[in-house]
Amino acid sequence: MTQLAAHPSARPRTRYTASGLRTDARPLHQSLVNWANTGWLCVFSGVGLSMVGILAIGTTQPGFALRQIAHLCVALVAATAIALPHYRWLERAIIPLTLAALGLLIFVLIPFVPEVIVRPRNGARRWINLGLTDFQPSELAKIAYIMGVASYLRVKQNYRTFVGVLRPLALSLIPMVLVLVEPNLGMTLLFLPMLFAMLIAAGAKMRHILIILVIGLSIAPLSYPLLLDHQRDRIDAILAQMRGDPRHQMDIGYQGSRAMTLVGAGGWFGVGASKSASLIRHNDLPEEHNDMVFAVICCRWGLFGAIITWGMFSVFAFGGLLTAGLCKDPFGRLVAVGIVAALFAQMCINTGMTMGLLPITGLPLPFVSYGGSSMVATWLMVGLLFNIALRRSKYLARQSFEFDSMPQES
Repeated sequence: MTQLAAHPSARPRTRYTASGLRTDARPLHQSLVNWANTGWLCVFSGVGLSMVGILAIGTTQPGFALRQIAHLCVALVAATAIALPHYRWLERAIIPLTLAALGLLIFVLIPFVPEVIVRPRNGARRWINLGLTDFQPSELAKIAYIMGVASYLRVKQNYRTFVGVLRPLALSLIPMVLVLVEPNLGMTLLFLPMLFAMLIAAGAKMRHILIILVIGLSIAPLSYPLLLDHQRDRIDAILAQMRGDPRHQMDIGYQGSRAMTLVGAGGWFGVGASKSASLIRHNDLPEEHNDMVFAVICCRWGLFGAIITWGMFSVFAFGGLLTAGLCKDPFGRLVAVGIVAALFAQMCINTGMTMGLLPITGLPLPFVSYGGSSMVATWLMVGLLFNIALRRSKYLARQSFEFDSMPQES
């Protein structure tokens, strides 16, 4: 049943009608709590992807699969907790959340922090040891970034000028540089798709966005000498592969070569659990439970499994964009768009690198790859999406980028 719930900041406001100005005692922030909403598409697709991930991880790592079930239970509790309070309350926490995220990104880079706290892996300092699991601050930074940009872009004057568009782009460089230094190139690449998606949704001028894109693509090659050795190796490996050069298949291109071999081995409908486990072990695929889990899906369930996985991500994106389209509040709409952009872009990068279309960046597949912090952060974003879908404003919450200068009746 649909219930009427007032926002905590609701108070009588002056409302405008076609006949002129009048005073109405009903609050402008009044919203409808609607349990039959588009957010369920995101929830159900997220659960389906999480189940696929547990089965895929269990193909070669049954112990990790059991841990992933525990991670999923914690993540669902966290998603429920963030879905219950009105999402407008969360806007008040943007500054402390952003400062906490930036502080933790700096903390993991401090060289004299003991390894028992910041545990390096393969030369990367991305994780804080919490005992039972590890926490990756860049996951928190991703959520804080979406909320911060959404709060900035909800005001029309902030994005309709070229300088106004440059401000969030310049501020984006702070978390991007910190994450890149960890190093975590894959996570760094997510910030720009999130920003451009929210700029487009807010109504920024396309010529401003195109100018920034042209400048960015022009200077991108200049960043190659600044990359770390292993990052340059991955780019060299994918370029050699595209030229048909097999020289790097047993060194810098080994992981990508093994992943593509296993993807092809699955055929149309896969080879089953036991045979895929044997193939993965004999091909010695690195990180098969984490970054390369999509190769396990393709090997075990074939192209059919890949299409099902892509289909569930498409359902998630469709539900998230529907939620954004139905939301009358600019902050809520932009948060929804940012979340969809983040998770869909992450899926495209991960599956693209597994199939040899993109350089390997060490980016997990949302919902599917093994990892506690990744799972919890992803489901926190689902909880935010459901929160926005749950509360459909009866009247405009505030002047929006899409509506006239005066509030109007629904």
